[in-house]
Amino acid sequence: MKIISWNVNSVRARIENIKNYIKDSSPDVLLLQEIKTQNENFPSTEFENLGYISHVFGQKSYNGVAIISKSKLKKVKTDFIKDELKQSRIITGELSINLKKKIELINIYVPNGNPVDTEKYEYKKEWLKKFITNIKKKIQKNSNILIAGDFNIIPEEIDVHDFKRYENDALGRLEIRKKYRELINLGFKDIYRFKNKTKQEYTFWDYFAGSWQKNYGMRIDHFLLSNSLIENVKSININKKPRSKEKPSDHTPIELEII
Repeated sequence: MKIISWNVNSVRARIENIKNYIKDSSPDVLLLQEIKTQNENFPSTEFENLGYISHVFGQKSYNGVAIISKSKLKKVKTDFIKDELKQSRIITGELSINLKKKIELINIYVPNGNPVDTEKYEYKKEWLKKFITNIKKKIQKNSNILIAGDFNIIPEEIDVHDFKRYENDALGRLEIRKKYRELINLGFKDIYRFKNKTKQEYTFWDYFAGSWQKNYGMRIDHFLLSNSLIENVKSININKKPRSKEKPSDHTPIELEII
């Protein structure tokens, strides 16, 4: 089973790129972030024509998450945390990979948090606090959890081209990276780093200053799997090809295969 996570930076603006990617890679599940559209304007019909069912938690012009899948997910919910700003940032559902394991899929788009020392940064910290609290409760009920999406967190120095530049950024501040570590310590593995101890690859390149051409990127999109699922991991890959297309998202897909 192939599960993909991709911040598409507007599903309607990137629809042709997304459809071409689906035709090439045929994912079983595609977790989308930053879809930037309301539910009624989501291109569900275009995905249906490719054989996919859409589960959407949209928002006008900003944020928004969705899960499209070859089979209908069970228990799809959009209320994992109480968001005081009512931003569309989490959608969850249940996926079966075999007769023994039912996986709780949690697709997230964590607030960016910049500029620091503003209400945006405080919102990010509070959002992460609530998320971690609820994951603690969830993992007691279901030990098979997959969290994926745009975390807007640079976990380690190896995960960005110039760490010094981001030490006081909302993506690289120590207290934010500690939140990421706190989440992992609940019983998860960052699957890309678990499988690639020293490899330096990125999932995001800014549109400005030739960042893509210079490979000035960062790894801020992640798959976290509960320890009970590690034995099911076949492969994890960052596919950079979509970032090189015309009118690309500034993020590129992460591809997880599980058995």
